Amino acid sequence: MKAHDGMYIDGAWRPAAAPDTIAVVNPVDEQLIAHVPAGTIEDVDAAVRAARKAFPAWAATPPAERAARIGALRDVLVARKDEIAETVTAELGSPLKFSQAVHVGAPIAVAGSYADLAASHPFEEKVGNSTVYLEPVGVVGAITPWNYPLHQIVAKVAPALAAGCTVVLKPAEDTPLTAQLFAEAVHEAGVPAGVFNLVTGLGPVAGQALAEHEGVDLVSFTGSTAVGRQIGATAGAAVKRVALELGGKSANVILPSADLAKAVNVGVANVMSNSGQTCSAWTRMLVHDSQYDEAVTLAADAAAKYGERIGPVVNAKQRDRVVGYIEKGIGDGARLVAGGPESPQEQGYFVRPTVFADVTPEMAIAQEEIFGPVLSIIRYEDEADALRIANGTVYGLAGAVWAGEESEAVAFARRLDTGQVDINGGRFNPQAPFGGYKQSGVGRELGSHGLSEYLQTKSLQF
Repeated sequence: MKAHDGMYIDGAWRPAAAPDTIAVVNPVDEQLIAHVPAGTIEDVDAAVRAARKAFPAWAATPPAERAARIGALRDVLVARKDEIAETVTAELGSPLKFSQAVHVGAPIAVAGSYADLAASHPFEEKVGNSTVYLEPVGVVGAITPWNYPLHQIVAKVAPALAAGCTVVLKPAEDTPLTAQLFAEAVHEAGVPAGVFNLVTGLGPVAGQALAEHEGVDLVSFTGSTAVGRQIGATAGAAVKRVALELGGKSANVILPSADLAKAVNVGVANVMSNSGQTCSAWTRMLVHDSQYDEAVTLAADAAAKYGERIGPVVNAKQRDRVVGYIEKGIGDGARLVAGGPESPQEQGYFVRPTVFADVTPEMAIAQEEIFGPVLSIIRYEDEADALRIANGTVYGLAGAVWAGEESEAVAFARRLDTGQVDINGGRFNPQAPFGGYKQSGVGRELGSHGLSEYLQTKSLQF
């Protein structure tokens, strides 16, 4: 698979500062598919300088013109959607249909939403005898993960451009080819030189350099809570803004009045989607005592239907981590009802779709983010007990509530300490704010709330 051997900086592909490279491996067959440059401090510095140079003109560009460029970017993504989907499948291992529908379809929708929002958002308002202006923060350092390689890029870059910010992107080292295609799309869409820049590289080198750079005004990071803490500390020392979308251990609360079969089947599908590599996955299924045994049977049957349909996890390290959690769950006394630690095939980083019953809230598999196709089913006695269990982790990113009446589900959801809740299987909304409570992060992505992360306010009094 073709890869650029340089960085996209100031509107052109430029040679990297050092010859070191990163291998890109297909998780399905463990075969090498490409090499990309391993960015250095020098590469990051060049990209930030380009972004700073481009910032004044882009910030002064009328919102309608910025909207037009984002709209053009969306059109390029649509035109190249098959190529992008095939690239995501090659470097992430996602089944092609899922790559087409979700990995490419969702970010196209998000890009379109920001093209519309950039043109319609009120960037100034009258407040008494004041005029309040919403102005771009400046240069954004965007650090994105591998699990949704295009979506996470678009969810940061599109609102930043809409706000009038310029961007330096450091994508995950496992999925850099998708980021390179995105840079090509930005160029084809006519985004001015320096407004968007790409540096591939390792997190501890290029990512850290970007977070620490004095020319970066805001760091937008999606990834683990541990790394998010480090970035928050670094940004705090420099008094720069951060937007952090971190880990999750979301609860799927099935109330007794719910359609149990539907709630369980949708819940299992949610966990297995993207091979469980979703920060907002409903990895804890909470079921009332009276329905517990039936739910366990339904979940085990549903998981057994997935097999290799879900694809592998991203790399050997991730596979070993997930398998380690499955073994720990068994060791801690949880009952394995589907899947297990054994590899389903000799080649590739595959993990069996796994379901545990008799999980207690304090177990590691019920408290820690596994980031693999592993579901824990937990029983509860009453609503108060369900609420205690659901809120009983350090995370608060997402969740779900099922009930016979929507009002019952909403009443329970309002008491959850989490940033986003799906009611009776509510659909993804690209304009709804996404982000977490507690250690799941700081700030929001998507829609007008996501745009606000890249804006700062100025008031003039008359």
